[in-house]
Amino acid sequence: MGAAVTALKRSQLGLGPWDVLNDGIARHSPLDLGLIGILSGLPILVFWWPLRQRPGVGTVANVLLIGFVVHRLLPHTSPATDWPTRTGLLILGLVTFALGQGLYLGAGLGAGPRDGLMTGLNARLGWSIRAARTFLESTALVGGALLGGSIGVGTIVFALGIGPMVQVTMRWFGYPFDSQALVGHRAAEAIGLAGD
Repeated sequence: MGAAVTALKRSQLGLGPWDVLNDGIARHSPLDLGLIGILSGLPILVFWWPLRQRPGVGTVANVLLIGFVVHRLLPHTSPATDWPTRTGLLILGLVTFALGQGLYLGAGLGAGPRDGLMTGLNARLGWSIRAARTFLESTALVGGALLGGSIGVGTIVFALGIGPMVQVTMRWFGYPFDSQALVGHRAAEAIGLAGD
């Protein structure tokens, strides 16, 4: 996932919404995108409490490793300049990100801060993964845009595409969509947030 974020950054077509937020924060601090990604993950854990999410080894790994990989890769890569390379990096970044999320969430060792919000909305309120992810990405995007983060066509593709892609990859890697998600499904349907 860290390599995916780096690919998106180097595509110069826009980052995913959470990284737009991190990039916007980085523009106002002496820290880079990777280090801000680490530091911004910690306060998000506060929002897990009402959703009854529990951190695990995967949570710690997500917070530390993704940001660390971005921090280490960015200085050794260059921005793409031609359209085929930029487009290729965008597609590679999006697909790799979705595969990475499905793989680590399927392992069941704890979600990262942002993904814990997504799975918490699924389990506690019955929102589909697609709807929860799209809602969270859109919220982060607004904050990132206000702070001047890198936005482009890739941001829109990521925001609209990552929810459905992650829902598919989570199924591939055996994420246990449990019966709790069905409890709140009818309530979520009533307010238009439930999906598959």
